[in-house]
Amino acid sequence: MIGSRRRTRSNINVWPGYVDALSALLMLIIFMLLIYVVSQLYLSQTLSDRDSELARLNSQLAEISRLLGLEQEQTAALEEEMAAVQSSYSESLALNDELREELDEERAQRLAQQYNAEAQALKVEDLQQAVSGAKAELQEEEQLTNAQRAIIQRLSNQIAALQDQLSRITAALRLQEDLTAEKQAELDEVGKRLNTLLAERVNELERYQSEFFGRLREILQDNENIRIVGDRFLLPSELLFASGSASLGAEGQRELDKLAELLLDVASEIPDDIDWILRIDGHTDRIPINTEEFPSNWELSTARAVAVVRYLAAQEVPENRMVAAGFGEFFPVDQGSSAEALQRNRRIEIKLTDR
Repeated sequence: MIGSRRRTRSNINVWPGYVDALSALLMLIIFMLLIYVVSQLYLSQTLSDRDSELARLNSQLAEISRLLGLEQEQTAALEEEMAAVQSSYSESLALNDELREELDEERAQRLAQQYNAEAQALKVEDLQQAVSGAKAELQEEEQLTNAQRAIIQRLSNQIAALQDQLSRITAALRLQEDLTAEKQAELDEVGKRLNTLLAERVNELERYQSEFFGRLREILQDNENIRIVGDRFLLPSELLFASGSASLGAEGQRELDKLAELLLDVASEIPDDIDWILRIDGHTDRIPINTEEFPSNWELSTARAVAVVRYLAAQEVPENRMVAAGFGEFFPVDQGSSAEALQRNRRIEIKLTDR
């Protein structure tokens, strides 16, 4: 009876512990997903604001280009009208020259007629009538010449008005071109500043990445099991966890203590406006797992990554600067099927990067 009561009490006390652990794990996953969603929303809003500003500037440039096209069309029409006026003016000058030539010819003919009349001893009355007629014709010719001069003066005034209007249009076009050039220069300057700022932030983060990478290599160089691939550190799962488990062992905790100390030292030097994170990726081999705790390699790889994050958070590494991800068996570093290849694929990857 005593043994039976002890077993009953043990069964009753164990399950709440499992439930609490699973609840804590679920809350942590929900918290990390919430942080990820909020960060994506903030980034989307920032990119949307920048795209809206660029769209507004492009719309202004399109409107200025449209106005410039209208001014150019008006200028072309005025130039055509001015050419027509100049052609009419040229024709009027040619007509005036022809009339002058005809007047000179008529005057010469009258002088010849007068000379012939004198030679023939015409009567005084006839001569007076001829003179009167000549005067009348001369007055008519002078009136015609005055009308032509009025036409020429009117055309000259129209040409002057058109030239003045063309000058004003040209000045307006130059002003629009200057405004367009200023807007384009402002847009180029904004783009340059954005690119410069992004480049500075990327370069600054790369500098801290390089420092973190180099110092972590020095700290972990004594452990021959830890490998370096590109900008990532690969820790074998056997160093941190037992087979089929997501609980950190003592040796793994010692290695993570080194990592936490270094990360806190480097993080204190990184400016707050640089959005950096420490990415922890869990990977398994291709051998499937199917237990009550881990129905597949997805759960196992994710649980191991979360275990590393939780341990680093316990060492005061900022939780908002870490992310855990599980990749299961789908991203192996070795395509082989030997025991050594499977061991290399069971790993935890650590990388300092941007969000």
